[in-house]
Amino acid sequence: MRTLILKALQQEGHVSGEQLGRRFNISRTAVWKHVNELRKKGYKITSSPRLGYSFVKSTDRLLPEEISLGLDTHLIGKHIVYREEVTSTQDVAEELAKRGAEDGTVVISEGQTKGRGRVGRNWVSPAGEGVYLSIILRPNLRPAQVLQIPLITAVAVSKAIKRVTPLQPRVKWPNDITLGGKKVGGILTETSSEIDRVNYIILGIGINVNTQRSLLPESIRGIATSLAEECGGHISRVRFLQCLLAEFETLYNEFLVSGFGTIREKWKTLDNTIGSRVKVSAGAEEIEGEALDIDREGFLLVRTKDGDVKRIISGDVSLRRDR
Repeated sequence: MRTLILKALQQEGHVSGEQLGRRFNISRTAVWKHVNELRKKGYKITSSPRLGYSFVKSTDRLLPEEISLGLDTHLIGKHIVYREEVTSTQDVAEELAKRGAEDGTVVISEGQTKGRGRVGRNWVSPAGEGVYLSIILRPNLRPAQVLQIPLITAVAVSKAIKRVTPLQPRVKWPNDITLGGKKVGGILTETSSEIDRVNYIILGIGINVNTQRSLLPESIRGIATSLAEECGGHISRVRFLQCLLAEFETLYNEFLVSGFGTIREKWKTLDNTIGSRVKVSAGAEEIEGEALDIDREGFLLVRTKDGDVKRIISGDVSLRRDR
């Protein structure tokens, strides 16, 4: 109901409590309560006896009401769980998934105190600056196919960046989004599976949207950036998130229906890994060589100095030189 009232206010400019009450079959007191709740969440809404309620300004917070209004999806994000602050959206999403949360549920937070990256790294998540979310997926996949999900997501993130900025992102296998060689986003998948099937996937995405470089740890300021830093201006987090969810749903559905083949080609047009000298750290093992390609399953193919071609299933990749 609150989302419907918000939409009416945004679209019509001036509308009375009586009109809203008749339209949604609720009392004027109920309308007043919903409007006050919207005000508490940061929306600027004025009222006067002559004009009724007047919508003035949206909030900058990633509220479900705000996201849903312009969200063009059928599944992803139709149920949104919002938190002001969490340890990690992955933690919240995992608990929800264990309790049976529906496919496509999105968990969003303004900030994370213990945001997680791959291989145990911390993802710095200052409140109100970036987009931090986790998506619960329940696909009919084999466990080996889960590796393809970060690659699909990287294409979706890149397409969303292109929709809201003039920037040209690149992707580093398997999950880094970069701008000018600096990391702007990362992707993390955590899975519950059995031998032959996936129970659910928790897909985590963290993007530095308006993050100021001064808010990042000094140790990573030279290798990390944000969309705003690269554009030189503020980016609407709501608009970016709406585009991201829509792009992901389109590619995810394509993957479920037609497989990884065409998305693999899309990923390769964004790639900055293939053709580069790389070092891959996989546990105690380190492999150095030339990144040749990704195969049909999404695994990285690396030719070592001995001429052997290694198939990298997972690992931390660093580029030894730019292409």
